[in-house]
This record gives sequence, C-alpha cells and structure tokens, in this order.
Amino acid sequence: MSKPIVAIVGRPNVGKSTLFNKIGQKRVSIVDDMPGVTRDRIYLDAEWLQHEFTMIDTGGIEFDESNHILSSMRKQASIAVEEADVIVFVVDGRAGLTSSDEEVGRLLRSTKKPVILAVNKVDSPQREMDIYEFYQLGLGDPIGISASNALNLGDLLDAIVAAFPKVEAEEKDEDEICIAVIGRPNVGKSSIVNKILGEDRVIVSDIPGTTRDAIDTHFTKDGTKFTLIDTAGMRRKGKIEDAVERYSVIRSLRAIDRADVVLMMIDASAGINEQDKKIAGYAHDSGKGVVIVVNKWDIYPDKDDKSTLRFTEDLRDEIGFLQYAPILYASALTGQRVNRVTELVKYVAEQQSMRIKTSVLNELIRDAVSVNPPPMHKGRQLKILFMTQTGICPPKFILFVNDANLMHFSYLRFIENRLRESYGFEGTPLRFVVRNREEKEE
Repeated sequence: MSKPIVAIVGRPNVGKSTLFNKIGQKRVSIVDDMPGVTRDRIYLDAEWLQHEFTMIDTGGIEFDESNHILSSMRKQASIAVEEADVIVFVVDGRAGLTSSDEEVGRLLRSTKKPVILAVNKVDSPQREMDIYEFYQLGLGDPIGISASNALNLGDLLDAIVAAFPKVEAEEKDEDEICIAVIGRPNVGKSSIVNKILGEDRVIVSDIPGTTRDAIDTHFTKDGTKFTLIDTAGMRRKGKIEDAVERYSVIRSLRAIDRADVVLMMIDASAGINEQDKKIAGYAHDSGKGVVIVVNKWDIYPDKDDKSTLRFTEDLRDEIGFLQYAPILYASALTGQRVNRVTELVKYVAEQQSMRIKTSVLNELIRDAVSVNPPPMHKGRQLKILFMTQTGICPPKFILFVNDANLMHFSYLRFIENRLRESYGFEGTPLRFVVRNREEKEE
C-alpha cells in the first residue's frame, strides 16, 4: 500500500524548505540512512506516531522566470492539490496576509483535499497574535510554528497525520508479484512492458515524458501471477521545465511503494548519470527487490565480452549500493533477453522471502569473526553476542552486541557480504539493526 503524500505549498520565502528540512532532521525518523545512497531532496520518507508518509517540498520546483508570481503559484498549488493526500499551506506570520496567500487560499478552498494552515516565523509570545488574521483565508484554525526553531512542529505533525485518508488495507494475492518499471524518460519502460505482455497495452513514444500515470496490468506467465506498473519517467531537476512532469516523480514513488520488485531501466546508449543513481536510491531506500535492465543493448557498439564486463564494472562502481542487483542486458525493440525478465523477477522475489535459522546465522557469525575479528576502538573491541532474522521483504536481521557504538558500518558491510556469499539474497537489500545486549526487541 502506498504511503500518503503530504505537499508543502506557499509563496517564496515563507520557510517551506526550512520546514521540510527541520522535520527531516529533528522530528521524524528517516527510512534507512545507509552510506552511499544518493537522495533527491524533493521528497522525504518519514514517520510520525507510527504513520509513514512521503513529504514533498514544492519549493524545489523551477518555473519559467517570465511567468508572473501569481500564475506560478496557481500552477504549483494546482499540481500539489492534484497529487497530494494532505496539503500544508505555509504562510509568513511576520509579513502578514498577502494577496498571493489569498490567491492560493481561494484555490485550496475549492478542493476536497484536507489543508493544514501553518503560520511560520511565530517564534515568540508576542508573535502569537500574528496568526489570527489568517483566519480570513477560511481554511480552519491556523497553527503557529517556527520552522527554524522547531517550535510547535509536533502539533503540526499531529494535525497532518489526523488528516490522512482512512483507507482499508489493499487486498493482494499473496502469490502475485507486483513489478514497478522505473527509470528516466525515454529509456524504454513502456516498450519493455509491451514486449513482456506480448501486445501494445501501453502507448509508446520517443518523446520523453509521454507516460504520466502509473498503469497496472495483470498477467500470468508459467503459472506465476504478476502485476506490471509502468511508471512516468523521472528526469534530472535542471531538465524539468514542466512542473507536471516533476510531479510524475510522486506517482513513481507511489508505484515503488506498492511493488515487490523494481525493474531499474538503464539506457545503454546514454550511459549512467546522477538521476539513475537517485532513481535507484528510491527503490533501495524502500527495501524493494531490484533487477537492473540495461536496455537498447542491440545498438550498443562493441558488444563483446570485454565491453560487457567493462559496462558492468562501471555500473557497479556508479551505483555501488546496488551490488546485490542482477543485471540483464536486453533490447525492448528486438526482444533480446526480455523473456528472462519475469524469470529474474520471480527469483528475486524468492530471495526477498528467504529465512535463515538463528542457529545457522550464529554459526556464520562465529566463522566471520574468526576470519576477520572486529577492530579495536579506544582500547575496546566489539563483541557480537547473538544474531537473528526478524523479517522478510526485505530480510531484516538484529545483532546483539556488547556496545552498539563500536559497530562500524564497514564491519557491518563485511557481515552482509558473508551472508550474501553463503545464502545469496540476490536482488534484495538487507536491513541490519545493532542493539546493546540489554536491549529487547520491541
């Protein structure tokens, strides 16, 4: 089930990005702060009072400078309203109510989306009186906050999660594997979906950004049920001139949330860039299985073993946190190796669901420590006392140690590598929690 989307809107310089960053740093838990994962700060996966959600900073949207500020604000707010489940409308308490605020307020009143009105820069008792004029917007009770000082953010977050839509859990066939096809525009996502299905279910165009919405298609192959989600392409920030295309990223994030396995599409002819890393980071952060599909391999020059190995090495170097993901060199145009996609997806889904007995895990830990003892730190040495698996999809492990502060991420990576060498876990990230001996699992 996809997480609720919370969009922060408001005119420039009211503190939208400050609020976004402060919530991320101080008030909520960020999902998987693993070294090496590139993030695009337009979005933030967060949690408050056991409610997970995705927060969107609309302040990052670039508009054509020739546009008037009010028309830009209308466009920005319109997109946010369309895509979000909850809108946080940020205004400036010091500046007071402006015509731009009223313009956006009129638009928000005409929608059926819940709107939380946050009056920012209320950082002293004297400033608390500044919130009352914003009742004129007709958007309910304003909440006075100071984003820079983290004042009243708890009340704001309480209001946000209380406004989340009440939805019943989606019923999903346990035997069905949901696949999200992600990547930059024009890498061949729709083409490979059509080739997998054997028919033109999705419109194919060489114009980047053709696919706007996520499209679900159910099919069965070799006795296994699949759902394919073809998602809108994602482009680097500087290349996005159309704000609607920027919000296609949100739709893609929703698709990733719902997926079991992600097909990460790479254009062989264009190579790897920063946006590829960011898109891959979305899937990794979400704990999804990943199959990397290098498309357009039919037009790649010098497709001998050496060039393929070199491309693979470059890909592994550039997206180092996806060392575990299998790579398939394919062509959606000619159908080359496309028939292996569902086979790999099924394999990765099985790897995600693998469980290892506690006794076996602790035997692995003993062997690993004997081969490579934990390093000393300030005269103290890490001791791993116990290891157990607590979850699947992705596999999650808890290590009980004498002092969690002694566990360096490089040694944790060593343990992960030993696990993968012994049991595979191909295509799936692994999650580790390190706890002191006296701590109990919640």
